Amino acid sequence: MTVSRPPLLAHSAGLTGAATLVSRILGLLRDQVLAAIFGASNDMDAFVVAFRIPNLVRDLFAEGAMSAAFVPTFTERLALDGKNNAWRLANNLLGALLVTTSALVVLGIVFARPLVTLYAGDFARVPGKVDLTIRLTRLLLPFLPMVAGAAALMGMLNSLHYFFVPALAPALFNIATIVCAFLLVPLMPALGLPPITAIAIGALLGGVLQVLVQWPPLRQEGFRYRFMFDVREPGLRRVLMLMGPGTIGLAATQVNLFVNTLLATTQGTGAVSWLSFAFRLMYLPIGLFGVSIATAALPAVSRFAAVGDEDGIRRTAAQAMAMMMVLNVPATLGLVTLADPIVRLLFERGHFTASDTASTAAALRFYAIGLVGYATARIISPVFYAMKRSRVPVVVSICTVAINLAANITLVRLMGFRGLALGTSLAMLVNGVALLVLLRRRLHGVEEAYLSMTFVKVTVAAGLMAAVAVAVEGLAGRLIPGGASVLQAARLGLAIAAGLATLASAAKLLRIREFDAAIAGVRARLM
Repeated sequence: MTVSRPPLLAHSAGLTGAATLVSRILGLLRDQVLAAIFGASNDMDAFVVAFRIPNLVRDLFAEGAMSAAFVPTFTERLALDGKNNAWRLANNLLGALLVTTSALVVLGIVFARPLVTLYAGDFARVPGKVDLTIRLTRLLLPFLPMVAGAAALMGMLNSLHYFFVPALAPALFNIATIVCAFLLVPLMPALGLPPITAIAIGALLGGVLQVLVQWPPLRQEGFRYRFMFDVREPGLRRVLMLMGPGTIGLAATQVNLFVNTLLATTQGTGAVSWLSFAFRLMYLPIGLFGVSIATAALPAVSRFAAVGDEDGIRRTAAQAMAMMMVLNVPATLGLVTLADPIVRLLFERGHFTASDTASTAAALRFYAIGLVGYATARIISPVFYAMKRSRVPVVVSICTVAINLAANITLVRLMGFRGLALGTSLAMLVNGVALLVLLRRRLHGVEEAYLSMTFVKVTVAAGLMAAVAVAVEGLAGRLIPGGASVLQAARLGLAIAAGLATLASAAKLLRIREFDAAIAGVRARLM
């Protein structure tokens, strides 16, 4: 049996990456607004911790277990049984998500105080900080049903080869937060509420918008929502069974971040916020070059897996990994070498001080070390689920969480909050390497000679890029002195432009064809 040829990976990844770029830029703007208004303050710490629980579920659903479990099942139903049967599966899944997440919301609201006290007990050292975190947690918990539904719609659209709208949906979350920051923050004191409450309201509004924007293309495809929750539905049972281990298998990044936040609450005011801002910056290339590639590759892998085509799986996985390395290795070195000017330009204004810049940049450098590990796990884990081998990433993830916990507990004593970023990066590098080795064993190879040569070439090119960028940034600092934002942007822009020009030239000389394919894929969607 054969399957129709899916869209080219570079084309689909470029489509997803273009929309993700818009979303990530808006996410960066959102963080700039929050940093300027609140800085690395007690209010910001409280919001980060309060949003960590729904945000954990959002990341697991939107970029993790939901996609890994649902997309292969839904894609197989579409290919073998037609749209009507696929719609029935989707309605059952939406019903199951609505029931379970609503129950979690109720439980979370009831037990918010012991949950926050357990998670951020050290906040009690600051009067009112725990109570504020509890109020924000209760307000933000209804975000769960919204984001779970949005993730299911995203999986359906990806299976139908719609990549732009689902990837753009999170942009509306960022827009809603930014708008509420400007319009509602000034109004909160008059209502007797802390200003940070406006940001929680913006998050809830953003969750609603993520659902609404994805509905029209699904209706155009013929989908009509009807509440169903039939546990006898074979596809639903398969999705739920995969999501159980899938949640564990893909949870390493978020569980590690959760542990980081827990330990960061012991490091005084600002540590939680510094790590959060740094992680968001590091996550920008993951979203652009890791998640977008994985999102584009998963439907293709699922189709090959449905018909037992291991050669197709191997080719697609290798192509996705090569494309990821070509983009993420330079991103890693860029973030490490230019962390200070990047953070200073983006955040140092308002209540965000020079001390906050130095601390956030330090955390960013250590987080960036693990970027390739993060992206590798995002790409390879769903491949195992598509092949119905979900236990492999589960075991790897459990081991990774254990490694991260041990590393963080050790390093936080030696390096403070910086050790938390480094420990997480080391754990995720182990996670990515282990998954790649196990996938190679399962597929009897993953075109390792091709991947190794690509890695060597891109590392050389990225090294040259970083050296040139640092040199130009230093020279620009002497030629264009001053602390104004426009002057900072000019210096950083020159450094980045010189670095990218060097990278492109080196890639051409070294004949890294994936670089051209990746750039062309994104450019085609932006032109």
